Amino acid sequence: MDLHKAILLAITMLAGGILGARQGGAQTFQTYRCADGTQFSVGFYDDDKRAFLQIDGEPVTLAKRLTVSGTRYSGAGTTLTIGKTGITTVRHLKRPATACAVI
Repeated sequence: MDLHKAILLAITMLAGGILGARQGGAQTFQTYRCADGTQFSVGFYDDDKRAFLQIDGEPVTLAKRLTVSGTRYSGAGTTLTIGKTGITTVRHLKRPATACAVI
């Protein structure tokens, strides 16, 4: 009888693992072109508060920062700001912030 209980327990655990497997979080990707000619892609994941940029051929991970209006991410000398009105600016490589639009 112990063998039957062990088999039943193994099947139950396996079924529970398959049914309870977590699906990958949804993601959003956007590509931007800025007034100064900079072009970058940014990705956001539902379960992650960071922004993942590909700018100047390099990956940059930006942490979400506190801001009064909109959303701001920064890290590694790069700052991405997305205003509540949808205006997006990026500052990197010690250049001034420049306006960007989705392409």
